[in-house]
Amino acid sequence: MSGLVLACGDAAELVASANSRALDGVPVEPVPTRPGRREVDPLLGPSVVVAGTDADLAAVLLRLLRKDRLATTTVGYVPSNPASAVARLWALPTDPAEALDLALTGEARPVALVRDDAGGVLAGSGLLAPVRGIGYCDDTVALRGDARSIEVHAGVAGLVVTVTRGRWRRRRTIHEGRAFQLGCEPTTPVLDGVAYPRSMQRWTWYRHTEDLRLIRPA
Repeated sequence: MSGLVLACGDAAELVASANSRALDGVPVEPVPTRPGRREVDPLLGPSVVVAGTDADLAAVLLRLLRKDRLATTTVGYVPSNPASAVARLWALPTDPAEALDLALTGEARPVALVRDDAGGVLAGSGLLAPVRGIGYCDDTVALRGDARSIEVHAGVAGLVVTVTRGRWRRRRTIHEGRAFQLGCEPTTPVLDGVAYPRSMQRWTWYRHTEDLRLIRPA
């Protein structure tokens, strides 16, 4: 894989400390945390590695989506947080050197990309908590009433919805489908660890029509 590394926020130090031979000759471009179009768009090419948080990765994926570049761009990821939901979801290494080697030399494999109806992209995990309302995963009722939390991430069918009920004895139900729609009392979605700017009474996550070309293990 050729291209460049987008080092988001403090991730430039992480990339430098990885001391990876695979990095030889590959430019590293420092960009702000959760970079926008001014920082990302001029740097987009056939391949890109994002070093940073899940929210940083989501910001870059959003620019690829907006520029209609998902089908033609290979994406590698070097998580700066060992607890990365993206790394856990797609079995990516969290050691910086291993993650950088994979991102620069591995093969792209298609994975589902999850969007929301507010114009965003979910790279790792989305959370709604607490929730009182009615939610559907495709045509199945996933929630009617109260839930301690609802977590959503990408899956084989499109997305996976985990509904957790109960305060003391927690009960979890898991649903898989192409879309999750919720109508509820005001709650604030948390997207890849970042709270949405305002509370919402309706929220939808759904699988995008194109997959993400992500560098990941076989």
